[in-house]
Amino acid sequence: MEEDNYFQDEEFSATKSIWGLVTFSTILPVNVFTSIEYMTRLTWFWPFIHLVVGILAAICAFLCLDILHLNTFFSAVIVYCFFMIITGYNHLDGVMDMADGVMVHGSPYKKISVMKDSSVGAGGVATLFLVASLTIAGIFNILDYHFIYGVIICEMLSKTSLLTTALMSKPLIPGIGSYFILATNKINYIVSTIFVAIIAFMLGGFVGLAGVVGSILSGFLIAVIAKKNFVHANGDVLGMSNEVGRLMALLFMSISLYFL
Repeated sequence: MEEDNYFQDEEFSATKSIWGLVTFSTILPVNVFTSIEYMTRLTWFWPFIHLVVGILAAICAFLCLDILHLNTFFSAVIVYCFFMIITGYNHLDGVMDMADGVMVHGSPYKKISVMKDSSVGAGGVATLFLVASLTIAGIFNILDYHFIYGVIICEMLSKTSLLTTALMSKPLIPGIGSYFILATNKINYIVSTIFVAIIAFMLGGFVGLAGVVGSILSGFLIAVIAKKNFVHANGDVLGMSNEVGRLMALLFMSISLYFL
């Protein structure tokens, strides 16, 4: 069997590790590989990679609304599809797997076994449908307010939610998710979140900051749910946090757009 390129032994390179994160979390034709240990050292940088993804999605929204003159709902669906495609549907299995694990009754060991099972239950399918539907509704709402910067902000904040969950969780070892959790500490989390908040404020003012609050709250809630059900967290939990974080950022920004 060919060795996984992510586990090659090599010297650390920050630039290569950033491009490795891009390769890991998107379908952009970068194809730069590095060891998982070195790549995850820069987990704190993940929101800024998805800031770029958000910019591409905002361009997509602009083309749909102002060039093709599609209605807002159709544009919101296309933007959501763009998010899913460019990220390679990375976290959708996490949403379904964690939901299945939470829904089953029993010990944390039994719940983890269900979460790791390759089959998908009704709870997983239903949760994915709800998260996807509500996310599309959130994109629709911010586009209806002509707040296209919200598309950029929500994608960046999906990773802030993930980092929040990683910071608060104990890793389930072995597993790729454990590397991201172990690499997230208070210092790099605070630095990352401060810069994320500055960018969100520059793009959306207090509406952007409301999105930051929503994403942090999302990450906190997912971490609490995971601890209660599984004790530890893995890549599926982080994936759930990513998708719910985008949704919660959109929710908080939508509410703020009305009041502000």
